Amino acid sequence: MAKKKENTHLISIKNRKAEFEYFLMTKYTAGIVLTGTEIKSIRAGKANLTDAYCAFENNELWVKGLHISEYLQGSYNNHEPKRDRKLLLTKRELRKLLNKLNDKGTTIIPTLLFVNEQGLAKLDIYLAKGKKKYDKRESIKEKDVRRASERGES
Repeated sequence: MAKKKENTHLISIKNRKAEFEYFLMTKYTAGIVLTGTEIKSIRAGKANLTDAYCAFENNELWVKGLHISEYLQGSYNNHEPKRDRKLLLTKRELRKLLNKLNDKGTTIIPTLLFVNEQGLAKLDIYLAKGKKKYDKRESIKEKDVRRASERGES
């Protein structure tokens, strides 16, 4: 009888600013091309999505500004922390994203970096539209109302 493998420490790193700064429209889950020391740093939770964004180069989608700290035991094989990393999506998904990017104000934002059950690093990206200042104020009001109702205030 085979034992079921439990993955108790599934790593997930969120971009908390994304939901506040953008209207998130369509979600895609992309694989990400990493080196050995990068995946080790991600498993240690040493990554930051705050300033990250996605851009097309030669019909390929790249994530830029994603900071993955250097691995402490990495020696001379260590990676550059803010290098551009290629995202892996199907041709159909890439075509859809490229067509949607032609709309004014749309961009592609990474929101969640996680390691799945197979041990592969994945990145949740959203097609997003930027919020105006008054939209951000509305988001703050909604969040306050939601918190108050959870606490039982009226």
